[in-house]
Amino acid sequence: MALLAFIFLLALLPAGSAKSRHPPKSTSNPVFGPREVYGVVGGSTTVKCFYPPTSVNRHDRKYWCRQSGRSCVTVASTSGYVSSDFKGRISLTDYPEAENFQINISSLELTDASAYLCGVGDNGRGLSYKVTLTVSEGPDVPEAAELFYVKLHSTWTVTCSFGSEFAYLRKYLCKMEGGECYDIIDNIKDDVIDEDFKGRVLLSHEESPGSFSIMMTQMDWENTGLYHCGAGEYGKNGKSKELDVFIYEDKNFPQMKSTVTATNGGSATFECLYEPLKKSSTRIWAKWKSDRYNRIIDNSGFVKPQYEGRVAMFENPNNRTVTVILNQLSDADKGYYWCITNELKDQQSSAELKVTEGKPQLTGKKEVEAQVGSRVDLTCFYPCAYYSYEKYWCKWSTSGCSMIPSSDLRQPGPEATCNTSNRTVILSFDSVTEEDAGWYWCGVKRNGLFGETMAVKLSVTAGRDAKHNPELLDVDAPSHDEFPNHVEPIPGPRGGAYSDSGVRSGAAPGSSDQGHGSNTLALVLGPIGALLLVIVTAFVVVKYRQMKRSDLVSVGSYRTDISMSDFESVKDYSASNSACVKESQETAIRGDAEFITTTDTPESDAEAKKAKRSSREDADLAYSTFLLTSNSIVQGGSGGDSTALDVPPPKDQV
Repeated sequence: MALLAFIFLLALLPAGSAKSRHPPKSTSNPVFGPREVYGVVGGSTTVKCFYPPTSVNRHDRKYWCRQSGRSCVTVASTSGYVSSDFKGRISLTDYPEAENFQINISSLELTDASAYLCGVGDNGRGLSYKVTLTVSEGPDVPEAAELFYVKLHSTWTVTCSFGSEFAYLRKYLCKMEGGECYDIIDNIKDDVIDEDFKGRVLLSHEESPGSFSIMMTQMDWENTGLYHCGAGEYGKNGKSKELDVFIYEDKNFPQMKSTVTATNGGSATFECLYEPLKKSSTRIWAKWKSDRYNRIIDNSGFVKPQYEGRVAMFENPNNRTVTVILNQLSDADKGYYWCITNELKDQQSSAELKVTEGKPQLTGKKEVEAQVGSRVDLTCFYPCAYYSYEKYWCKWSTSGCSMIPSSDLRQPGPEATCNTSNRTVILSFDSVTEEDAGWYWCGVKRNGLFGETMAVKLSVTAGRDAKHNPELLDVDAPSHDEFPNHVEPIPGPRGGAYSDSGVRSGAAPGSSDQGHGSNTLALVLGPIGALLLVIVTAFVVVKYRQMKRSDLVSVGSYRTDISMSDFESVKDYSASNSACVKESQETAIRGDAEFITTTDTPESDAEAKKAKRSSREDADLAYSTFLLTSNSIVQGGSGGDSTALDVPPPKDQV
């Protein structure tokens, strides 16, 4: 009962895809040849058998034998044996470089029709393939299927040509299963028909009318089988061609990733195969479409404009691979990408890119702006997962990304750990130029393999024009001829602490390279400050002296300051009046008509003379202070290069 239920469930399952309907091919019998070959009486036929390209197989015996019951009788072999029934009309030739051997049979007879085995080694060891030979008398001979011996995980390429009369008919590829041919792809629909081949198969038109080519990547065991490429509808109209595909394993053939997963905003790394010895080969990396591919980058320097700064190609001759890195990822980048070459087409490959939500591992400022001559640091922060990886900075261009020396700020020494280190890689420009503008990549490598990258765009703008810079407008500055010790500044190298401001830069004390602006300021403000200081000092001294002596003359509650002219008049009058006769002298107070009468005595005369001498001494003292202060300030302001003014002293000091 359980068995009947199981059979019933199997019957309900859908037919499925071509992939699920074809079981994996066993690797125990890697020799492959045509299923059937046809010939006419008196005619000839050729049988081609393939074998794995191992050293043992290349040198081992190849044979062609006729099945008879459970045994297989040798007809011909590479050891030189030929059956008597086929002498003179059969040959067996080994082509080890092409990984196959061929059997040519001529003068066919009806009795030659039978089941045969083509194999490697001894008969009956299992390294053989069954071939049915059909001989007919009619003129029409069915066309045998075209054989394809394809390496596991490689690319299968075939060209189908049907002539100009079929140029406008539908072109297709289908796979035979259970007597039906299931469509895989055609040139009508925008996408593949069988989802199992999505992103792996490409149909493109050739230059010749009615011709097209098929490329299928990532060939797997279940892709072994019979296919038909045709124009029109299979079994209804048009024309088709039978294709017999066999998959075998070559352990020396590298297996590339079929899926690459990356985070939004991060980067993805793809590996492509190529042959370094073939210098003329073109290597293209493109995004897949069912009827075409959109070229993104190639090894000739082409980069699609919208991918500038985002994609780069690195060749690795040691392991015969090309690494393609795409960064700044977004959901629009999801899809299938192809590595395409005009040579060694079996090495073409494809991979699906899946972009998931998340945060990139490498972080930093993605856009940096700077002015010419300024210092710029591009920083890249990495997590502990990349602590032991090799880090690098490179400058992007259409021809690749050139490595640039950079600094990793992690702590050296055995005691350093990831948690205590400053996980930062810095690319520094001491004096950035306009030529430094562009895209820069920070990335990691491990064992020579490229990993994640982060792109940074550096924009460099020119500084303000000199005629609009107020710092350069030293209109009153003396010319260089006025400074015999002036030296023209020498431009410093990039990376040094050099300022492009020339003589406007500050100088060390005692340096002869002082700026024009500072010299002009000292020459103008120095004398003015000195003059103001002298005037204030003299005024304070004189005022103080006058206030001190103002109490010599007082009347009642009034106090007045007596001028020097008053004392002079008193002296003259006293000299002419030797008899010291008492006279009256009137002094106006506050402009009123009131007069104060004073009496001259010898004591007052002495006081007047003393006051006069004191006033002259005060004037001399102020004058000397003026000269000394002016000389000191001017000398200090000119840095020792100026001389004091040549002013003669007062006559009473000569």
